[in-house]
Amino acid sequence: RFSSLNLGGSDISLEQRLVTHQVPMADLTGCKYEGEKHSGRMEGKGIFTFPNGNYYVGEMKDGMFHGEGTIFFPELGKYVATWDHGRVIEGQYFFRDGLLYERTHWDYCIGNDRRFESECSSDIKPAGESLVTNNGAARRIPHGCYDTGDGYFDPAARTAHTYDGELQARQPEEEEQQWIQQHCRIQR
Repeated sequence: RFSSLNLGGSDISLEQRLVTHQVPMADLTGCKYEGEKHSGRMEGKGIFTFPNGNYYVGEMKDGMFHGEGTIFFPELGKYVATWDHGRVIEGQYFFRDGLLYERTHWDYCIGNDRRFESECSSDIKPAGESLVTNNGAARRIPHGCYDTGDGYFDPAARTAHTYDGELQARQPEEEEQQWIQQHCRIQR
């Protein structure tokens, strides 16, 4: 049961005020409406703002979203939809960069592939498939050897070679050999 309010000497229950539309919506929900009204209800075009800052811009009927309208999620995106008495008939979500969310064939930020749309569109490879050298494709080196950037290291022989296979003049020290094996790409 709703409590009574004293309004200038007469006691009118909150329930009575609700039935007669005398209580502003913001008093009850923290929402706000600016726009056309009919008989005190949202009717026509308007802007309905939710307490969290999200807002709907569009058509209203009988106090509900009805017709064409968009819910905006500041800094996130927007949901563009056709509404029927407060229920979505059909709609589409757009991220703030304009990318359309698709329920089927969604290829972005899923599973092990965490790329965004812009990365997919510009052919940036997913993690683990990206470039492994500064010059594009990795050079072919013997199986089990490590790419050192200026050639390769053969751990079995403990020797360093140029990419064309010639033995380099230097011999990596034990500490460098360990570093190469921990940090450089191995040819599998």
